[in-house]
Amino acid sequence: MAVTLIDPPGLPQIDVYRQVSVATGSRLIHVAGQVAWAGGDLATQVEQSYLNLATALAGVGATFADVVKLTVHVVDWTPDRMPELLDGIARASAKLGVPIAAPASLFGIAALDVPEHLVEVEATAVLE
Repeated sequence: MAVTLIDPPGLPQIDVYRQVSVATGSRLIHVAGQVAWAGGDLATQVEQSYLNLATALAGVGATFADVVKLTVHVVDWTPDRMPELLDGIARASAKLGVPIAAPASLFGIAALDVPEHLVEVEATAVLE
């Protein structure tokens, strides 16, 4: 399976993700939103959520190289929380030994399923 991540001319180049993913394959994988059940600060929960995604992907023979779209929901989001979010992604990326750069959407929300959850991350991947 091949996923090509690109920033088409005329769109901003964002350091932490690409604007477009082009995938070829026949199996579409949807991973439910992942959270950190052990709590912690935002960066710790982001890291664990991404590690949980990696575990879910591995369960069907996929990796972050197969991810075509990420959706991130953060409770009480404000732009000043971006360093914490990026720190958590960087820590997960370092532990996994892979870049996490698929197109992503970030949503600020009022709450998740339990008060301790600060972030939930879901993924869509494509496999042959």
